[in-house]
Amino acid sequence: MTQFPKNKLAQLVIASCIANGIEQVVISPGSRNAPLTIGFSNHLEIKTYSIVDERSAAFFALGMAQQLQKPVAIVCTSGSALLNYYPAIAEAFYSNIPLVVISADRPAHLIDIGDGQTIRQENVFENHILNSISLVEHLNVENSIAEMLQETIEIAMVEKGPVHINVPFDEPLYETTSELITLDKVDSTVEEIPLDVDELQKFADVWNSSTKKMVLVGACIPDELLQTQLAHFTKDPSVLVLIENTANVSHAKFINSIDKLIFPLESNELEAFQPDILLSLGGMIVSKKIKQHLRKIQPKLHWHIDSKRAFDTFHCLKHHFEISPQLFFSQFFFLTKPVASNYQQFWLQKKELRLKKHDKFIEDCEFSDLKTVAILLKSIPNNSLLQVSNSAVIRYTQLFDLNKTLQVFCNRGTSGIDGSTSTAIGAAVVLEKNTVFITGDISFFYDNNALWNSYIPNAFRIIVVNNGGGGIFRFIPGPQKSNALDYFETPHNLTAEHLCKMHKFEYSSVSNITNLESKLSKFYNTSNAPKLLEIFTPREINDTVLKAYFNNLKE
Repeated sequence: MTQFPKNKLAQLVIASCIANGIEQVVISPGSRNAPLTIGFSNHLEIKTYSIVDERSAAFFALGMAQQLQKPVAIVCTSGSALLNYYPAIAEAFYSNIPLVVISADRPAHLIDIGDGQTIRQENVFENHILNSISLVEHLNVENSIAEMLQETIEIAMVEKGPVHINVPFDEPLYETTSELITLDKVDSTVEEIPLDVDELQKFADVWNSSTKKMVLVGACIPDELLQTQLAHFTKDPSVLVLIENTANVSHAKFINSIDKLIFPLESNELEAFQPDILLSLGGMIVSKKIKQHLRKIQPKLHWHIDSKRAFDTFHCLKHHFEISPQLFFSQFFFLTKPVASNYQQFWLQKKELRLKKHDKFIEDCEFSDLKTVAILLKSIPNNSLLQVSNSAVIRYTQLFDLNKTLQVFCNRGTSGIDGSTSTAIGAAVVLEKNTVFITGDISFFYDNNALWNSYIPNAFRIIVVNNGGGGIFRFIPGPQKSNALDYFETPHNLTAEHLCKMHKFEYSSVSNITNLESKLSKFYNTSNAPKLLEIFTPREINDTVLKAYFNNLKE
C-alpha cells in the first residue's frame, strides 16, 4: 500500500507541488525532512533523486531546471544542510532559473535553546531569493497555507528564480497514512502584454536616425525565433551584432569572438567602435574586455530588453524594456528601417583579419591549454549539449567558432566554480542527447562530490584540462607581482584517476597532441559507463602562449 506522511503540513507542501506541475524533486537524506521524503518518493507523479551532498544536490537540480525551463524542487533536513544550498540559489537568482527550495526545520520553541541540528532558517537567503515563507505560524490554517504555497511556487515559475519554503516539523516524523490531500491543478501561463506602439515609435525614431548601433547578446536559452530575429539585424549596415557562445545563436555576420576582435584595438580605434546605441539582451557577459571598453567609451544610449531585470553593466543604462526579446523584436522591426553606414562592414572586415591570424596561430601553436581547447571544440559530436566550467575554460571557449548544432551553457550568474560538474550532470539527466562537460582541474576537484551520483547517463562525457592549478591567475598581472602566487594559483599534483575508479567512470589521460587526437577519436563512442578524459597541459607555458596569441592579433 502506498504510504504518505500523516503530517498535514507535509501533505500540503507535496500537494501544492503536484498542483503546480513540479515533477522533479532532489532530496538529500536526513531525519527532520522525513515527512517530505516519504511523501515525494511515494507519489507517482514525482520523479525523485537522492543526492547526499546538499551543495551538489542544489546544483544538480539547477542543471535540470536550466534545461527543463520549469521549477525543480530540492528538499533537505534542518540545520547547516540548508546553508549548503546557497551557492546554487545565488546562481539561480542571477541566471533566472526556477528552483523551489524546501527545508525542514525544528519548531519555533526549539530554536536558539541549544537543540541539535538547529539554526535560524527563516529568511536565511533573503538577499538572493524571490520569495521566502515559513509555515511555522500557520500550522492550523490549511487554506492560508495552501494560498501561501501557491503564491510562492507561482513566483518561481513566472519570475524564473529561486523561492524558499521553510517547513517546521515536530516529532513524530515517520507516521504514515494511505491518504494524501489533493489540490486543483494550477495553470500558471502568463500572457505577455505588448509595448505601447506610440511609445515604442519614439525609440524607433532615435534608432532610425543613428548610424552606429550595437546589439550585444549574453547567455540565452536556444530559441529559433530569437535566432531568426537577430539575423534580421544583419540586413541593416548600421547594426553590429556581438554574441557570446552562451548566447546560442549564430550567423556569419555576427561577431562571435568579442575578445578576439577588440583586444588589439588602439585608443584611436575605440572611437570608431563606440556605438550611438547599445541594445543588450540575454544574461551575463563573459568578456571582461567588452565591459571595460563600453565603460570607457560609453554609448550615448544603452537600452536593455528583459522581462525581469536590467543590470547597469556599463554604467550608462537609459531604458529597460520590460518584455521578452522575442515580443520586443516582433513589434520593433515594424518600426525600423536600414540606415546607410559602414559600421557593420568595417568591423566584419576586422573580424576576417583577426580570424586569419587566429587560424595561423592555432595551427602552429604548441601543446598548451589554448591548443587543447581548440582541438576539443572541433571534436564534439553534432547536436551535443556542451556544458563549460567557469574561470579559464569558458574564456578560452569564447575565442573559437563553435559547431552551430551545439547548445552551450555555463553558470555565469555568479561565475563560480563550485557547482559546474553537478550542474552539467543534472542537465544531462533530463536530456536525451549527448552531454559533454569541459572543465578545468580546480573546478573539477572542487566539485568532485558531483560524481557521488547514481543517475549519471552512460553517454555523459567529462574532459578535465589539468594544468596543475588555477592557470588563470598567471594571466592576471597582480598575482604574479605578489609573493603569494601559490595561494592564488593552487598548485597540486592531483589526478582524477582514482575518483573515476571509485565512481565507476571510464578513465583515460593524455599529455600531448598526438595522444589527445587519438583518444578523442573514440572518446564519444557508445559505452557502458560515463567517461572522463584528463588532459595534462604544461603549466609553465600556458600564460605565455595565450599572451603570444593576443599579441599576434595586432596588425
